[in-house]
Amino acid sequence: MDKIIINGGKKLKGEVKISGSKNSALPILFASLLTDEPVTITNVPSLADINTTIAFLNFIGKPAVKKGATLKALASGKYKHIAPYDLVRKMRASVLIMGPLLGRLNKVDVSLPGGCAIGARPIDIHLEAFKKLGTEIEVEEGYVKTSCKNGLQGADIKFRFPSVGATENLMLAAVLAKGTTKIINAAREPEIEDLAEFLNKMGAKVSGAGSKTITIEGVDKLYGCSHKVIPDRIEAATYLIAAAITKGEILIKDADPKHLKIVIEKLQKAGLLIKTTESTIYAKWVKDLKPHDISTEVYPGFPTDIQAQWMALMCLLKGKACVKENVFENRFLHVAELQRLGADLTVDGRMVDIKGVEKLSGAPVMVSDLRAGAALVLAGLAAKGKTTVSRIYHLDRGYELLEKKLKKLGADIKRVR
Repeated sequence: MDKIIINGGKKLKGEVKISGSKNSALPILFASLLTDEPVTITNVPSLADINTTIAFLNFIGKPAVKKGATLKALASGKYKHIAPYDLVRKMRASVLIMGPLLGRLNKVDVSLPGGCAIGARPIDIHLEAFKKLGTEIEVEEGYVKTSCKNGLQGADIKFRFPSVGATENLMLAAVLAKGTTKIINAAREPEIEDLAEFLNKMGAKVSGAGSKTITIEGVDKLYGCSHKVIPDRIEAATYLIAAAITKGEILIKDADPKHLKIVIEKLQKAGLLIKTTESTIYAKWVKDLKPHDISTEVYPGFPTDIQAQWMALMCLLKGKACVKENVFENRFLHVAELQRLGADLTVDGRMVDIKGVEKLSGAPVMVSDLRAGAALVLAGLAAKGKTTVSRIYHLDRGYELLEKKLKKLGADIKRVR
């Protein structure tokens, strides 16, 4: 199993290019099942989750080939309606297979995705929405078995929580449903807008994406198209914090600052110099930073996917800070590993109280989930001495060429077996 070894204390300096968004590419790849025609998707990152999705498409019957950052989903015919455990267990986003296959086949059997390191993340919101579209649902032998003999019927559906996955899944189902579907209290993330843009290029009629209410007028058929995936805002934010925690200077290219307003505002309030253009973010450490509290929220609030990285930064700032996690119930598994590096952290329910320390010291640490792994790498970059990060397969799910990009910025970092 691969590990990352970091000799910390280097100020990062240089340019880094942001890859396409994983969280946008995944639902778009699943959306290619909505047509039998070829689809071309560009700016697709090379990640473990993308490879799993490609394997999924090929298994279901949509031949997909990726070369560089371009993926082509080829012309297709008959689809399978079963998503087996061996594929679903590798990636929770596999549940997004339900929407397009319900739309195309009026039935789909999906293995239950199981637990997750950062919380239960149940799919009940997805299933409740599908029921309102006319779907019958049974759970048998570890599979969610769904069918709608008379086809999906549009409906008004109000989410009790603006779930990103449920919003995407319902969009993927409703585009081929009869009549109009309204998603009320929908997720507003940029990735939702990107999916809507892709669906509309295919011939769908989706409006309101990015707002709390999304309206979908069902159509009879969707067509092939070409689409470029938006930049990965979580990757961009991680490199912003890398500049701050190493007292460095980084120009982040191929990013979209509009997607990171609250993160940029918080870093500026802390004292980091940040300048933006339409597609770049320049970050420079010019003075000692001040700690700031954050409370995670759904978009456009502070992203839960940046909570761990923010905590790593706060560990080294003079003073006190508090991090509150409102999205997931178990997203503090990185706390114990940061403590191994010398961080002064106290967990109190959904909050972590942080007292800044003068330095972190390198130590062996273990990754529990994707964003926790990013936080440990950031902490290792700033720590004195050698940090060995294990179980980095989590990082390979969401960060393209992480150690190579950091090395180019001046980090003393390498991957070993």
